[in-house]
Amino acid sequence: MFTDMTETELQSYRSAQTLPEDFSEFWESTLVESRALGDDVSVSKVETPLTTIDVYDVTFPGFGGDPVRAWLRVPAGATGPLPTVVQFVGYGGGRGRPWAELFWASTGFAHFHMDTRGQGGNWSVGDTPDNGGSGGPQFAGVMTRGILNREDYYYRRLITDAVRAVDAAAGLSLVDSSRIAVRGNSQGGALAIAASALSPHVRAAAAGVPFLADFPRATVVTNALPFREIGEFLKVHREKVAQVHDTLRYFDTVNFARNSSTPTYYSAALMDAVTPPSTVFGAFHEHHGPKSMTVWPYNGHEAGDVDEEPLILDFLRRELDL
Repeated sequence: MFTDMTETELQSYRSAQTLPEDFSEFWESTLVESRALGDDVSVSKVETPLTTIDVYDVTFPGFGGDPVRAWLRVPAGATGPLPTVVQFVGYGGGRGRPWAELFWASTGFAHFHMDTRGQGGNWSVGDTPDNGGSGGPQFAGVMTRGILNREDYYYRRLITDAVRAVDAAAGLSLVDSSRIAVRGNSQGGALAIAASALSPHVRAAAAGVPFLADFPRATVVTNALPFREIGEFLKVHREKVAQVHDTLRYFDTVNFARNSSTPTYYSAALMDAVTPPSTVFGAFHEHHGPKSMTVWPYNGHEAGDVDEEPLILDFLRRELDL
C-alpha cells in the first residue's frame, strides 16, 4: 500500500530542513584536510572467470587518508579513456564480488564501484574498515555513530570517501575525466547527490530512491530501518533531539541537492517505507540544477530494479554526449 503522500501531494510538498550558514565551508574544509593527506592510488588486475570484462582491485585514500577499496570494471582489452560511472552502495552492503554488477562495463563504461567503510556485512560483502569515530553512544548500525557532533559523524567520513572516489577515478588512465557520472540507490543515491554537489569532476548523477533525505520528516513518518535507528537513539537520549537534528543538517540529501547544479536523475517509489517518497521529493524539489523524476507507483524500496538501469543509461548517454 502507499506509505506516504499521493503523487499529487508530492508535487507540492516542500521540506522543512534548513541549510546551515556554514554548510559549504564545513565541507570545503573537510575535503581540503583529506586531500592534503595524499592521492596515491593502487590498481592491480584481478583474475576472474569473466571473458568480456576486466576487473581491477583499487585502493584509494578516503577520509583522513584511510585506505578505501573499490572495483574497477572495464570492457575486456579496453585501453581507455572511457566514460565512467562511479557507483556507491546501499545501506549495509559493500562492493561485493568482482564478478557482480556487470551492467555498466557491459555497456562500454568504466565502472568504479566504491566499497563502504564499516559496512558490507548485510547483503553484499565489504573490505573497508571504519577507522574513525568518537566511540560515543550509538544504536546498532551506523546511522547514530558519532551523531552528537558533526566532526565525528559517520557520514562525514563516508561522504568524503565518495568524493575522493571520484578524485581517484578521474586520475586513472582508463577513465575519461571529462565524462564521469555518479550512480547509486538508497544510501548510494544519497552519496551520488552529495558527490555531485562537492566534486567538480561529476557531469551527471543518478539517484534511485535516495536515502538520508529530509531528516525532520523521515525520522517521524516511518518506522522502518535505517531511519528508525535515529528514533531509537532519541527514545533513550531524550535531551539530545535538538543536538542530533543540528548535526543531521550537514548530511541531509536535501541540503546537498540545494548545492548541486549537476543534471540528476531521481526516482521515488510510492510504496517505499524505507525512504518515504516525500523525503525523496523533498530533495528533488530543492535540487538546484537540471533534474528529472521517475515515479514507481506499485513498488517499494526496490523501485524500478532492473527496469531502471536502461532509463539511467539513456540519461547518462545524453548528459555525457555519448
